[in-house]
Amino acid sequence: MKFAISLPNGGACGRPDQLAEFAFLAETAGWDAIFLEDYIIWQGHNEVPTFDPWVSLAAMAVRTQSIRLGTMVTPIARRRPWKLARETVSLDHLSGGRLILGIGVGETRLDTSFARFGEEIDWRRRAAMADEALEVLVRLWSGEQVTHDGPFYHLRDVQFLPRPLQQPRIPVWIGGVWPRHGPVQRALRWDGACLYKLPPEEEFTPKDVSELAAMVRARENSASSFDIVVGHAVWQREKDIERERAHIASLAGAGATWWSEYVPPDTAQVMRRYIAEGPIRFR
Repeated sequence: MKFAISLPNGGACGRPDQLAEFAFLAETAGWDAIFLEDYIIWQGHNEVPTFDPWVSLAAMAVRTQSIRLGTMVTPIARRRPWKLARETVSLDHLSGGRLILGIGVGETRLDTSFARFGEEIDWRRRAAMADEALEVLVRLWSGEQVTHDGPFYHLRDVQFLPRPLQQPRIPVWIGGVWPRHGPVQRALRWDGACLYKLPPEEEFTPKDVSELAAMVRARENSASSFDIVVGHAVWQREKDIERERAHIASLAGAGATWWSEYVPPDTAQVMRRYIAEGPIRFR
């Protein structure tokens, strides 16, 4: 199992320079990846300073050497897929092939940017937009000439170079609510699942992971490289560290490949402390 730390792109410590420092600290502390949220207005709070995740990820890339970087997750329905293609390929080259792209449909309860900026608010239409945008994105990554005439996106005779360093493509992880059919089936078409559960059952169980892993194995042309990402916020850790370690190990035994911990906005001192503690590994 690999271990990731997930950070907000909002709050006083969401500045690109501060996140670059956190990324360096995370790499030093032994984390395998560091992810950022992708909000235009952080969780709908106008009063919270919010910073562009792609600018921040670029700053994080130049301060690190080996840690994986990415978003968890980008609501692709409010992005132009061709702009996202340029950003992701640029970041993949800047980082030496360390980018992972998390994609979601968008959660309108927290992400009020859809309504405030006149974006699509119908969930079903956003899901359809996400599927088409992903198709366009990967075709642009290919470096081949692309013409596309779909319900939402239209391209004529365009070719994007360079290709990503990572081949056959930058890994795409899909977020959404478990066990809803749409997000689960979307995830199974791509490279990983970073799904979450709604209250009151917020934690993935080994049974949940086993069920998802069985779906992965049942896929046609199933690949062993599919990632199952689970985790929780740092405040949800067990007080007994050995119980926490055993819990993470049980999820790994059921098929989870990544454990991710979210650090909410706080002072730099508090956020540094969580990151510097490093992951709770097990043998």
